[in-house]
Amino acid sequence: MDNSVFSVFQNKVFLATLIAWVSAQTIKILINSVREKRFNFRWVVSTGGMPSAHSAGVMSLATAVGIQEGFNSTVFIATLIFALVIAFDAQGVRRSTGQQAEILNKIMEDIYWRRKIQEDRLKELIGHTPFEVLVGSVIGIAIAALVMI
Repeated sequence: MDNSVFSVFQNKVFLATLIAWVSAQTIKILINSVREKRFNFRWVVSTGGMPSAHSAGVMSLATAVGIQEGFNSTVFIATLIFALVIAFDAQGVRRSTGQQAEILNKIMEDIYWRRKIQEDRLKELIGHTPFEVLVGSVIGIAIAALVMI
């Protein structure tokens, strides 16, 4: 067994998770680039948007663990619960935070135009819609199934 740092790339579970996350993030960058007719480097590291890279990664992880260790194993159940919490958080708490940021930014614009106060805008695209989470999850499950074959 190779003990080098790079041996992690021989682990199919790791590869499935990494490929799913990178694929979802790449799709998100392509969608945004087409929509905006420009490339923005922030999309490479940003959260939020279509599809959810978080959901793709964790659902791929859970699926790959299930395939490798068995869907009735304790480690699969723990990984699945972890994945569901992340997916729920992506479309729940983080999405609400983004909606609140949007409202606060509108309030700040109103204050700025009336009183000439300049403040930094809050990041609005933080979470995901349930559909974005679903699409990310499907991407993750599909990639794990392909990698683990």
